[in-house]
Amino acid sequence: MSAKPSLTIRRRLRASPAKIFAAWTDPRQIMGWWGPAGAETIRAETDLRVGGRFVKVARTADGEEHEASGIYREIVPNEKLVFTWAWRSTPERESLVTVALRPDGDGTVLTLTHEQFADEPTRDSHQRGWSGALDKLERYVG
Repeated sequence: MSAKPSLTIRRRLRASPAKIFAAWTDPRQIMGWWGPAGAETIRAETDLRVGGRFVKVARTADGEEHEASGIYREIVPNEKLVFTWAWRSTPERESLVTVALRPDGDGTVLTLTHEQFADEPTRDSHQRGWSGALDKLERYVG
């Protein structure tokens, strides 16, 4: 059996790990950047504890709403978040996201790994979505 598709994106951001961690975990801050390019986050909820749940909803320019949710599996403040990920439209397609933060001079290297995709087209779609979201995060924390 072949391995399920995955993706890894690395970005160097001009902000501290603490500032970036807060942007990923504080619902008010998530509202300021999360979602693919051209989408607006209209809802963000977090229960930041191992076993706690998050929900994020973005609205695209065509008015369509996309809801993702998951459960936090590992939380290391200012260093690492690991959580499950599933779209409301396809809850059976649960995948796993790891966000690792490493100090780098006056900034932070963020490594996002998203694994256990159902197929390559799904991975490719998430690659575009995460790239757009990380562009927005870079502007938000910059």
